[in-house]
Amino acid sequence: MKTITLEAYAKRIERVLHYMVDHLDDCDQNPLDIHRLAEEAFLSPYHFHRVYVAMMGETVADTLRRHRLHRAAIKLSASATPVALLASEAGYGSAQAFTGAFREAYGVPPAQYRLHGKLSAALQSTSIKFKSKEHPMFNLKDVHIQNLPAIHIAKLQHKGDYQAIGTTFERLMVWAAGQGLMKAGTRTFGIYYDDPKSKPADELRSDACVEIPHRYDMKSSDHPDIRATETASRRCAVFVFTGPYSELENPYRWLYDTWLPQSNEEPRDEAPFEEYLNDARNTPPADLKTAICIPLKG
Repeated sequence: MKTITLEAYAKRIERVLHYMVDHLDDCDQNPLDIHRLAEEAFLSPYHFHRVYVAMMGETVADTLRRHRLHRAAIKLSASATPVALLASEAGYGSAQAFTGAFREAYGVPPAQYRLHGKLSAALQSTSIKFKSKEHPMFNLKDVHIQNLPAIHIAKLQHKGDYQAIGTTFERLMVWAAGQGLMKAGTRTFGIYYDDPKSKPADELRSDACVEIPHRYDMKSSDHPDIRATETASRRCAVFVFTGPYSELENPYRWLYDTWLPQSNEEPRDEAPFEEYLNDARNTPPADLKTAICIPLKG
């Protein structure tokens, strides 16, 4: 482990923890704003939540819930604050919902906990949980730093569950075929702007992309939702995963919780993206190859 890099990430996440504890009441039932927390960590919002999960072993929402229940447990032990008020302070819409969550976390309902008159041994520490997991299928040596050139692409926005982006790709491919753009070797990409654990699936944002010729005239197309753009040339960490698209979260988690802290690298303020190296229409899911690309500074 390169402890200097790990310590640097740890200090950034500590800043976030302090901020969260000081702002537990800045929202009702929703997690604190990811962009604001990313600022505290001096990290791009595109990468912050994955780094956070890697360092803490839980999501921002999990931490927020844990701290609010911790505060409620202290008040139960030391005051006569009504359970209904504690439920509201903890972000729950009803005393019943709060009671269920509290029982799950502490093993007893709030009233029984108060009766005991002491903090439960189940209170969890807020210290950072460093995670240095190895994965039997992944090897640090298989991650390569590459300077990727700029690419001209056409992209179609997808909003919702990443696992449903296939339909958006199909729409894009139909358009591209109609424009005479689908040829042997045409490259396809997916850009994913959110960590799927950071928000509800129906709020996730991504783009389905296909390579197009330089200076392709989009005016010749009458599709209002497809835009042409050029990606920047960039330095990236590239890892090729072989397996079903439904299992892509596993290599992402490994890249952020194992490879990144040991790499002496820092992610650039740009969303990670994927390149699909074979055709899902005629390749068994177990043989699909996906290049996961994390833009890096430098």
